[in-house]
Amino acid sequence: MRRPVLSTALLLLVLAGCTSPSADRPESSGHWQPRPGTAWQWQLSGKLDTSVDVPVYDIDGFDHTEATVAGLHEDGRKVICYLSTGAWEDFRPDAEKFPKSVLGKGNGWEGERWLDIRATDVLEPLMAARIDMCRDKGFDAVEPDNMDGYKNETGFPLTADDQLRYNRLIAELAHDRGMAVGLKNDLDQIPELVDDFDFAVNEQCAQFGECADNKPFTDADKAVFHVEYELPTERFCAESRELRLSSMLKKYELGVWREAC
Repeated sequence: MRRPVLSTALLLLVLAGCTSPSADRPESSGHWQPRPGTAWQWQLSGKLDTSVDVPVYDIDGFDHTEATVAGLHEDGRKVICYLSTGAWEDFRPDAEKFPKSVLGKGNGWEGERWLDIRATDVLEPLMAARIDMCRDKGFDAVEPDNMDGYKNETGFPLTADDQLRYNRLIAELAHDRGMAVGLKNDLDQIPELVDDFDFAVNEQCAQFGECADNKPFTDADKAVFHVEYELPTERFCAESRELRLSSMLKKYELGVWREAC
């Protein structure tokens, strides 16, 4: 049965009256953009539990299949693809493609070493292939990890400008493939990078008294997905609600367990 045609003005009035709040921000750019306060689950170890009633899942891009992502989509979830873009991991299937010249010092996690992010001629095609994998599996977004090497002892003389250039490259690679991308930690560069990224992922800003540094994202109506590992929720949830962060307590192994604010 055909519906009656409404005038443009009347149609706009009807739509305005029927609009309801959404966890997602409408975007003409073609990729997803989560809004502040959006609940999430971050699971990078153990058997994936898809029963957590939240609209966003952040899971390992290598460890999960297209079918897993499709299943989460069927349940109404958006799915973020976790990748390490600033550090090499010896357990990844593409590890041998990274030349020794770009491998630096260990980053504190077994089997991982910082990358020389200045070597974009080497790293760009490798990271593009990883982000292609995320796209081909149907992920909505990318969480690129280890994006603040210039603040660490990497074995390379990295500068803030090197980091800005590399982080923007990763954001561009994701956007070119129709996916959103999050800025992982790198608090000092948020003012310069907030326009390049669609959300932020932060670890332990409450423990170190840094959560207000994420305000440029929430002020831009972009989500900040935040976790603490050592503080009880009563120590950070009030501030998180005030700042509109998407906060929860997790264990360091990032398994199923979570305690959300």
